[in-house]
Amino acid sequence: MFAIQKSKNRQSSRNQIAIKGVRNNILILPHDQYRAILEVTPVNFELRSEEEQDAIIDTYESFLNSVGSRFQILIRTREIDMDKYLEDLRQQLDGEIELIYKQQLENYDEFIRSLIQTNKILTRHFYIIVPHSNSNKVDFDLVREQLNLTLDIIAKGMTRLGTHSRQLTNIEILDLFYSFYSPAQSKIQPLRDKAFQLIHSTLVKGGN
Repeated sequence: MFAIQKSKNRQSSRNQIAIKGVRNNILILPHDQYRAILEVTPVNFELRSEEEQDAIIDTYESFLNSVGSRFQILIRTREIDMDKYLEDLRQQLDGEIELIYKQQLENYDEFIRSLIQTNKILTRHFYIIVPHSNSNKVDFDLVREQLNLTLDIIAKGMTRLGTHSRQLTNIEILDLFYSFYSPAQSKIQPLRDKAFQLIHSTLVKGGN
């Protein structure tokens, strides 16, 4: 049997997670590695006609040829925590005074509760991760400028595919890692601004 002991060394923890910090919506990794992350809305490919599917494939092929740099596609499937949703629904039901609306809310509440008893409610998020590495020490502003150029090309390509994209913020990047490393904890204790400031001071300032 193996026992996993939590390290008390900050530097050891940073090395395990392999994050040096986040700055200006850019993930900073050891060895002068950087990542920018775009969240992309999905396309209902299967619901399109055959002609539309062929057009999407051709556009996607053209997009891949136009980027000129490598990137990673990440699909994140997560179970939705319905407790907060049901709590808000119950508060709305308790505050409703119109009988017809109250009955509709009660029926909807019963339907949702019966649904989640036998089914998991899942959500999918799609991300494009754009890497950048430096063999030579360069100014961070130059790194950000080069990443932004690639992000702009990718965002325009996503628009041609009929999707929307946006760059993750500092706290959203950390929250993504938080949900990977502590999925149960992230549901009951979401990452907030105060927590982000603490992590920022530990990782970013401590990692420099």
